[in-house]
Amino acid sequence: MPKMKTKSGAKKRFKVRAGGSIKRSHAFKRHILTKKTTKNKRHLRGTVDIHAADEKLIRAMLPFA
Repeated sequence: MPKMKTKSGAKKRFKVRAGGSIKRSHAFKRHILTKKTTKNKRHLRGTVDIHAADEKLIRAMLPFA
């Protein structure tokens, strides 16, 4: 039986909290920030929970989390 592996892209993007919920960062905050408004960039700060519809897929990508 082969080893189970964590998807390397998923481990960079998601973190599992102590309570078991999964957090993620916002998209569209990496580059080309000069044309985005300050309000838009401010609302993209911080982390949010993943959507319930995606939780099963993300948990499969993070088997050891």
